[in-house]
Order: sequence, then structure tokens, then C-alpha cells
Amino acid sequence: MGSVWAENVISQCRKMGFKGRVWPVHPSRTEVAGTRAFATLADLPAAPDATFIGVNRHATVDVVGALAGMGAGGAICFASGWTEAGEPELQAKLVAAAGEMPILGPNCYGVINYLDGALLWPDQHGGRRVERGVALLSQSSNIVINLTMQARGLPVAYVACLGNAAQIGLAELAGALLADDRVSALGMYVEGIDDAPALAALAEAARGAGKGIVCVKSGKTEASRTAAASHTAALAGGGAASAAFLRQAGIAEVNTLSELVETLKIFHVHGPRIGSRLCSLSCSGGEAGLVSDLAAPFGLTFPPPSEAQRQRLGEILGPIVAIANPLDYHTFIWGDGPRTTDVFSTMLSGYDAGIFVIDPPRPDRCDPSSFQPALDAIVAAQAGVGKPAFPVASLPENFDEERAIALVGAGVAPLMGLETALGALKAAQTGPGRPGWRPASTLGARATRILDEAEGKRLLDAAGVPVPRGVIGASLAEVSAKAGRLIPPLVLKGLGFAHKTEAGAVRLGLQTLDGQSEMTGAEGYLAEEMVAGGVSELLLGLRRDPVYGVTLTLGFGGVTAELLADTVTLVLPVLAEEVEAALRRLRLWPLLDGYRGRPGADVGAVVRIALQLGQVMLARPALEEIEINPLIVQSDGAVAVDALIREALQ
Repeated sequence: MGSVWAENVISQCRKMGFKGRVWPVHPSRTEVAGTRAFATLADLPAAPDATFIGVNRHATVDVVGALAGMGAGGAICFASGWTEAGEPELQAKLVAAAGEMPILGPNCYGVINYLDGALLWPDQHGGRRVERGVALLSQSSNIVINLTMQARGLPVAYVACLGNAAQIGLAELAGALLADDRVSALGMYVEGIDDAPALAALAEAARGAGKGIVCVKSGKTEASRTAAASHTAALAGGGAASAAFLRQAGIAEVNTLSELVETLKIFHVHGPRIGSRLCSLSCSGGEAGLVSDLAAPFGLTFPPPSEAQRQRLGEILGPIVAIANPLDYHTFIWGDGPRTTDVFSTMLSGYDAGIFVIDPPRPDRCDPSSFQPALDAIVAAQAGVGKPAFPVASLPENFDEERAIALVGAGVAPLMGLETALGALKAAQTGPGRPGWRPASTLGARATRILDEAEGKRLLDAAGVPVPRGVIGASLAEVSAKAGRLIPPLVLKGLGFAHKTEAGAVRLGLQTLDGQSEMTGAEGYLAEEMVAGGVSELLLGLRRDPVYGVTLTLGFGGVTAELLADTVTLVLPVLAEEVEAALRRLRLWPLLDGYRGRPGADVGAVVRIALQLGQVMLARPALEEIEINPLIVQSDGAVAVDALIREALQ
């Protein structure tokens, strides 16, 4: 329904071989794209199963109401100019007009069904009919159009856009796509997540059905969050929080669209997860070295082959070839299919999956036929060993599309671009979420106040978190009079500062408070016994994210916390073993573990404090943030030396 955009929908359906009935509706034309047109919805032979609405936003509301009244199956609302343009009331009217009728959008391109040739899609696309493939779901129409243009052999079953998601949200639409048995995996481009618990539940169900989900999540920087908000009016959430949520939900996250396509290829062929023990084979020492270098930033490693593998590979390849992983097998066996298959199979048998670097020559200027025995050997090795074998082109253009399609059809996933392939392999190792895990409930943005440190320390003490002994006073004289009960050295802090060090409101190592001068701007004073030594200073913070609920951040703290930027984030609820595993992911974990014979930190104490404060945050919705920096961790215990706590205004 509409003008040129709606006419494009008809053309796209015909081009894709759609066999169903198509009914154009136009007030003045008797024919649209060679198809008889109807003047009004009331003139249609029956209520349509699905409708593309290509009229302006105000008329869209009326059309949706009319379709709902006649019992139509659903509609795509193409027009823009709703909540994303500062018109939330108009969008609310649209949802009300739809009633129980499903609508996608508004501000939405629609849906492509490559399985059945049905397209409610007003623009060009690069896909073709398939019998089985992945689904692509995006909050950006242009991004998903670009993805359909891929020439990497990825079979795409569905393309769907959410637009503003006024009625149908991310998890609901994703669930509908994954419910089709012909869909093998789901790839998402996400700007904002509207229902994190529902998405976590969907990911768990998808894993149970043997289907992986991989996501590119934008909105990690302030600029991209602003762009996301202006585009879809959805909350983007923080980058660390979103990464933590996706990991804990068992959703693979990648950084680029190329990695998205390659990860989907892995999921389509091999299911939602591959193992982490990898081998790499190539006929070049340069390629073997490059694999090792490019794999390191992804945390991928290549364990050495077993003694039995070494012996057998040495028998086939001869004494000149150094048996290692990555393996440079030279070219002594090039063109010898059986021996190449034997080498590939022997190496692959000791690992979870194998990378086979191979760049066939371009067919328009060269003869690639001499590479076919090696490609056939990869296919044969995978079939014989029963483990994934990935042909990897170091440059993406070195696998032409038809060759890639043929390999996927043979059950082998060719990966394009060496660095991209390694990123995809890392993403495909993402483990499942903990069964039943859902993020805690979220709260909207609220006005808050910062508790002074004395109030904050009382809260921590009540929660069972060790804090230094201290006294408070409204004036320097008052706190000095009380400080006699403390054991020096002492710390004197001015209250009322969020960041005391920058304000010059912290004085350390004092034997007495006599002779101390007033601190400009201080609203009171706190004197404490100084906590000396310790294995390390950590930052431990909890905050309410508007999208993901309560998040826990752990890292190396003190005055260099932002400089080190060595932190990990989890979304609550969490288990003790998950907190400890997160600590082990810190770059400076060896310092906690007892570096070079030094005493190790009491990691158990850190875990207990994290869990205790997590329970406090979940039990007290008024609390917005708790940050301990530093938490001085000793070989036996940990002490919260400084704290910043925010709570909602009543």
C-alpha cells in the first residue's frame, strides 16, 4: 500500500518467484507494477495475511486501524517521523490502532523470506532463494541491506528489521525467526536492547535447539550511543555492561560485520559452539607465523601436537619439515591428494578444529586447478575425523562466491580474511549461559545524591564489609578530639567530595591531627586508622544499568584505576565461581596470584565482598551505585578504604 516504495515490494516478490497473491492498494491507479490495484482496503477480496504500508506517518495510523478492524495478519510500517523524531504520542497512537494485530516498526524496511520467496521489502537486496540458512535481524535497515550483499557463501533464510520496535521487540522477533526449523543460526546488529531478560531466555532456548546467536552491538562510545538514541530512541546501555550481558547469556559478540558473517557461517555448518583447541596448517612459514601473531590478540593458542602425531607427520612429510602447531607442511606433498589428506587428518585428529590457510589463485587471470587437491583434502579430513576443518583465505577476495557456496554445500565452512576468521573462531567458542540465568530487574534513570564517606562506610560495615576504624566530626577540632582512640598512622579525609585526591582532601600517614589545617569546601571530617601494605589495590563497583540491571565491575584500582583500565564487568546475579573467573581475566591477575614468589591475595575475600554487596544492591532498589576504590586486598582479608555510594532521592 503506497506509491513507489510499495511498487518496489511487488517487483521484489516477483523477482524472487513468490507464488502467492499480491494485492496493491492505490486510490487512483488501476494497476501497480502490472498487477490489478484496489482503490481501498475495503475493496480487497479478503483480509491480507501481511501488508506493507508505504504511506506517510499520519495516514499509517489510519491504515493500521483499518487493517486491524478487518482481521489482517500483520503489517510493516515503513514511514519515519515517530519517537525517533520527537513524536512519541504519534507512535503511541499507532500501537493503539494496531490492537492485537502484529506490526513491525515504524521506521522499518520490513522482512525478506528467502525460503519461500516472500518479500515485504521496498529496496534492493543481494540474496537468493535458499532451502536452509541463517536469519539476520537488525535495528538498522541499511546495515542489513549491506549484509545481504555479502559474497562469502553464507546462506541467508530471513532478513528482518525492527525499526522503532514500538510493538514487537528484539527478543520476540528473534524468537519468531528461530522457530523456523529451516533457520540454522541468528545474526543481529543491535543498537539498543529493550528486554534483556527476554533476550537471555531466547538465547538459552536457541542453544537448546542447536542454534547459535552472534551479535554486533553498537553504542559502546558516547557518540555511537547518541547516534543510536537519535535513530531508534532505544537505550543503548554501557559497552562493558552489554558485553558482560551477551557473554553471560551465551550470545557471541563480534566487532565487525565481516566477523558477523564468518561466525554465522561457522554456526550454520557446525552448530552453536566449537572447541578451543585449534591447529593451523599452511604450506608457508610466513602464513604460519602470521596466524600465530594475529591469533594472540584474540586469546587463541595452538597447543603442540602429541608425540603420536609428531611421529606420523614426520613419516609423511620427511625430516626437513619441522613438526609444530601452526604447521608449515611445505609443498613436498602438493598435488598428492592421499598424502595431503593423511597430513590434514592426522593433525586435525588431535584438536577440536583446524585452520587450513589456502588462497586459490584468481580464476580470471590464473589457473586455480592445482589447489583443488588441497581443498578436497580439507573436505575429506573433516569427513574422516569428524571435526570442523576451516579453509581460510588470508584475503577475503581470494575465495570466489561460487567456490564458497560449494564448500558450504559440502558441509565445510570457508572463512574469508585471516584476521576476520580468527575473530570468528574466537566468537564461536562462546560458551552457553548458566541455565536459567536472567539479569535482575532494571529501573529507569533517577535523580540521586552521593552519601558522604562516613554514611557509606556505615552501610558497608552493616553489610559485613571490613572498613578501617574511624571517627567523624563536623569540624576539624571535633574530629581531632575523637581521634585519640585511634591507633596511628592516621588518614584524615574531608567529607563532601566525590574524588578526594583531586580535591586535596586526603592526608596520609599522620601520627596526630594536631596542627592540621582546615580543608576548603569540606562538609565535615573523617579520621581513620591507615591500612598499610596489602597485596594489591582493587576497584569494586556496582551500579544500576538502565538496560541490564545491576552490574559488577572489578579491576585494579587506586589513583591509577582509569590509567590502567584493567577491569571486568558482570551482570548480576552471579555465582562465586563466576566472580573468581572474572578476576582471572584481568591482565594483572598474576599480581593477585602471587607474582614471582610474592604473597598471593585473598581472592576469596574479594569474592565474598562482591557477593555481599550484590545482595545489598538487589535488596535495596534505592541504591544506585556502590564503588569501593581502593579495596586493599591482603593475604588474609580485604578492607574497603574508600567508598562512593549514590542513592535515589526520596
